[in-house]
Amino acid sequence: MNDDDDVAAVLDREFPARTVTETTPSRRGNTKETTLVRFADGEGAVVQFAADADAFRTELALARAVRERTAVPTPRILADGSLAGRPYAVAALVDGVDLHERFSRVSSATRRRLSRRFGRSLAALHESFAFEGYGAVRVDGGSDGEDAGAALRADGAESWPSWFDAHVREGIDALPAAFDDVREELLAGLDGASLSRNPTPRLYPWDLRPGNAVFDGDDVAAVLDWGGPLSAAAGLAAAKVEHLVADWYVADGAPLRTAFREGYRSVRPYPEVPPVYRLAAVVRSAVDSHGVVTRPRYPELEGEAAVEFHRERMREWLSSAED
Repeated sequence: MNDDDDVAAVLDREFPARTVTETTPSRRGNTKETTLVRFADGEGAVVQFAADADAFRTELALARAVRERTAVPTPRILADGSLAGRPYAVAALVDGVDLHERFSRVSSATRRRLSRRFGRSLAALHESFAFEGYGAVRVDGGSDGEDAGAALRADGAESWPSWFDAHVREGIDALPAAFDDVREELLAGLDGASLSRNPTPRLYPWDLRPGNAVFDGDDVAAVLDWGGPLSAAAGLAAAKVEHLVADWYVADGAPLRTAFREGYRSVRPYPEVPPVYRLAAVVRSAVDSHGVVTRPRYPELEGEAAVEFHRERMREWLSSAED
């Protein structure tokens, strides 16, 4: 079967009594095949197929747990299963527009309000998810009772400095040749960093950002991508989400940084965020999972302009670490 046939087969299996009026492939994301669906009654759904069954199980378990444990807006998972060996899930379609396309265009007051929302959301996740060790979060068997998060585990590395060092070095190694002029500085900055010995491992949502959110014209209506979660110091997650909210879209990110921190502090104290965490956030955001340089701003920067955006922020935090 082709992709259209697979989507039709899933819809026939999961919603045999409903009439589909429209299916639209979505280009969102790099790891899943996504199709938006409309039914005759006006409601909608999102059908996703994934290549990595274990990673997808973890993503779905986390999405369900976030919805159960927090007020972070997360689409309801309507069904999941496997079709011809391909894992799939069907989620409720949340109406709205891609915040990636609107974040830089809304009023400055709206941007600040949305930034506070992202800060509150991250803080809520940190309050709700703590783990035994650092590293990849995975699903371990099934959960008992109704708590989908009970089966989530991160019990790999016990040493925070060791895991953090390996995490950042992996990011530096992944940088393409365009970053060769800063590579040694990055390694030196990492080697000279002083870290807390073993902070409490908290959820590090890998891609909590405007580019993975639905905007309903007033607020964040849904956060869409819970793939690739990690367990890390709360400050590392704060550094990355703050970077993706405050720095990514506008030239003057200071008001958004302030708003993000205000939102976080409305839930819990803001964590310790040394410059090396901010440096790590930039390094690990500079290329995607395929080693391609990511494109900040909207309209998106490309080529050397995108590389220079990342370089400037790397140098900014390298300088801060030296002060």
